[in-house]
Amino acid sequence: MDFRNSDTVTGPRTEDILPTTATAAVKVVIVGGFGVGKTTMVGSVSEIRPLTTEETMTQAGVGVDDNVGVESKTATTVAMDFGRISISDELILYLFGTPGQERFWFLWNGLFEGALGAVVLIDTRRLEVSFDVIGRLEERGVPFVVAVNTFPDAPKHPVEALRSALDLPDEVPMIDCDARLRASSRDVLMTLMRYLHSLAVPLG
Repeated sequence: MDFRNSDTVTGPRTEDILPTTATAAVKVVIVGGFGVGKTTMVGSVSEIRPLTTEETMTQAGVGVDDNVGVESKTATTVAMDFGRISISDELILYLFGTPGQERFWFLWNGLFEGALGAVVLIDTRRLEVSFDVIGRLEERGVPFVVAVNTFPDAPKHPVEALRSALDLPDEVPMIDCDARLRASSRDVLMTLMRYLHSLAVPLG
């Protein structure tokens, strides 16, 4: 077959190519339990077509994966999600979404290498899946903010009650978000950036 006149395009799309002006990059990780919306958040806010590693859920996961509360979910991230945001012409933010199922958590070690900070995405319908996630971040000393993904049928709780349930220090920011919306996901990342800046700048 002669491919010389083919319309097939190879290589990255023009909009996916890293700007030549970029001189620095930072890495942020989005973590959370199974089905809390990590893939959705990366996809909503990334300026490039996100890289996902979603696979169809099969019977092999029955009795292994805890999908209580998200029984309608048919696919799951098995490695990572990846997206990119240009903060400025020179500064690039790379987003990495982690797999939520505990059997894939061994992949977190590589994903957290060099990370500036993290977003913990939670679902108030299944708050308990966030406990171990937050514990692992605290063990690693990774600064993080908590984003409450506002699912339509999720119960609403006062911030103080959520902080108490998650045993969060007062200084850790908590923000409501809708991971489907670019502006909302962007606000979460901006909250993280402001928090990281506050940690870097000494008081007084």
